[in-house]
Amino acid sequence: MFPVQDLDNTVKKIKQGDQLAREDFLESSKPFIFRAACKFCKRVLDWGRDDELAIALIAFNEAIDRYREDRGVPFLAFARLVIVSRLKDYYRRENRVDADELSLQADSRNNLECARSWEAYLEEEASREREEEIKEYEVLLSSYGVTFEDLVKCSPRHRDTRQSLLQAARELANRNQLLSELKAKRKLPLMDLEKVTGLSRKTLERGRKYIIAMALLINKREEYLYLSSYLILPSPAEKGVPKK
Repeated sequence: MFPVQDLDNTVKKIKQGDQLAREDFLESSKPFIFRAACKFCKRVLDWGRDDELAIALIAFNEAIDRYREDRGVPFLAFARLVIVSRLKDYYRRENRVDADELSLQADSRNNLECARSWEAYLEEEASREREEEIKEYEVLLSSYGVTFEDLVKCSPRHRDTRQSLLQAARELANRNQLLSELKAKRKLPLMDLEKVTGLSRKTLERGRKYIIAMALLINKREEYLYLSSYLILPSPAEKGVPKK
């Protein structure tokens, strides 16, 4: 997907009436829509065969029109909430999910257009997702020996240093071989990372925890939409085949 700033600018442009931009954005966003719908449905869907994908695409288009930056919710997180809400509506209508399984969330969505406002529903769901995201990221970091406290201590204070380490994290996240080595050994592939970034081993070692944390976040940015939005991370390579 787009970097956060480009994405927000695209949404603004569409809301101002650029239909061509809307069509292009919907088409380029289909992979995100597909993954969001499949995750909710817990199965692999097929464009042109499964109604869930058509509903998810319409919901994404709806999200563009209803999105407001002042809510403090990243666009993709907002779009995912709308997609899930519309799919829950569809499943309830089709009686394809036990009513008890959707319970409180289903009731909230059902009433949001009347007794409860959409903003109230959104605030609750966004808050819940944000908390879950932070907890999941904390668990992920701990498996690499990194804590939030470590990040506070090791986060670069100087802009140039921060940009250099972020670039190293991006290289690590985008190169399959390096990322696989990180996941397998739970430590930075210093020698290879030194070659591809041009940074000294000393710099990489000093920024080790920061690089690992940012690389994991970049690699899983679609799972951690809130965190990656707040940090305005560089976007992983989306075009073509990831680097080897």
